[in-house]
Amino acid sequence: MQLRDFVDTFLRFESVARAEAPAQMWFKNRLHDFGFETYEWNADPRRLADHPSFPDDPDDIDTVNRPSVAGVLEFGDPDAGKTIVLNGHVDVVPADAELWSHEPYLPRWSDNDETVSARGAADMKSGLSACVFAALDLKEAADSGDIDIDGRVVVESVVGEEEGGIGAAAAALDNPYPFERDAALVAEPTRLKPVVATEGSVMKRLHLTGRTAHAASRWRGVDVLPKFETIREAFFELEAERTEHVSHPLYDYPIPWPICVGRVEAGSWASSVAGTLTAEWRLGVAPGESVADVERAFEERLATVVADDEWLSEHPPTFERFSVQFESAEIAPDEPVVEALRATLRADSLDDEPVGATYGADSRHYVDAGIPTVVFGPGNIDQAHFPDETIEWDEVETARTVIRETAQRYLQSK
Repeated sequence: MQLRDFVDTFLRFESVARAEAPAQMWFKNRLHDFGFETYEWNADPRRLADHPSFPDDPDDIDTVNRPSVAGVLEFGDPDAGKTIVLNGHVDVVPADAELWSHEPYLPRWSDNDETVSARGAADMKSGLSACVFAALDLKEAADSGDIDIDGRVVVESVVGEEEGGIGAAAAALDNPYPFERDAALVAEPTRLKPVVATEGSVMKRLHLTGRTAHAASRWRGVDVLPKFETIREAFFELEAERTEHVSHPLYDYPIPWPICVGRVEAGSWASSVAGTLTAEWRLGVAPGESVADVERAFEERLATVVADDEWLSEHPPTFERFSVQFESAEIAPDEPVVEALRATLRADSLDDEPVGATYGADSRHYVDAGIPTVVFGPGNIDQAHFPDETIEWDEVETARTVIRETAQRYLQSK
């Protein structure tokens, strides 16, 4: 099976959260057919509940029938060499078919196969597939005697990345393999740039209480919408302050630590003053900061707004965590796995300058477990979660070559 055919079939699985199992069984079977020794694990929600990324109640973490799978190829004397993990996630976000120009799970290839469009094309089934074939290319070179290396390459397909990294967190907490892991590469879409720092985020739900009243006498009510707008302005003022005062050499973005109010629900009836409001926020966390640090800063700004408003002082809002949290992560540019990647990029006349990403990734779980992890893959994060999600096929093939050469350099390094 060629890489193009593999990706084409892989993209046809609607592997949204809690429906990853069919794609995972197909992926595991293909690894077996290719000669990998395969592994499978399921996350324990009780273990994840003790992890800061996840809800405290195990019942709020759905891990049933959500297997993560992997394949291992061994080279020479595997115990005498290193082990590198090539990681990707199988889960994709839902696709609103009405916003697409074609069926999201029927890949659309352009003329001459220059691009492919489907849900998961960029985020990140193409990158994960490139890892599979990079490992196979390395094995072919070793078997033919073209290279002499010791060690192991692991290709992982994990579940639940969009929900905090269920499969990766489980693998980081409880090693599913009978050997140690020395480094990892996560093939998220980075436009073929080496990412050594990823941003974190904290999810917070704001709830305001006003007083409903009939629209015909709305002056008797307390409308929560102006209250919310005051809070919203205060939060974006804090975002601007953080942009000015929180710096990092790898983050040259207009808004390096973005916040977003992604969902707002207010009121209950068009003819009534809106007396309740719920807003869900995503707050960016810089490398070197903790989720708790950023959470505290926004809570303090909210407290300032509340103190200046008589109604809010008497009816204080709630501002609580929900869903999953992403801690930031960073590794040094001189880590051996990063140096191996950068040397490969230079040799292939590609940009090797390390960058930081404004999104979170499963890399943070491995970094937290003491496994240096670089993020590198084909595609643009701007295509992720987007209608008509598309990736340039040349980038996928380039990623395959770069990942293969990086793994070789890393396994051959001392």
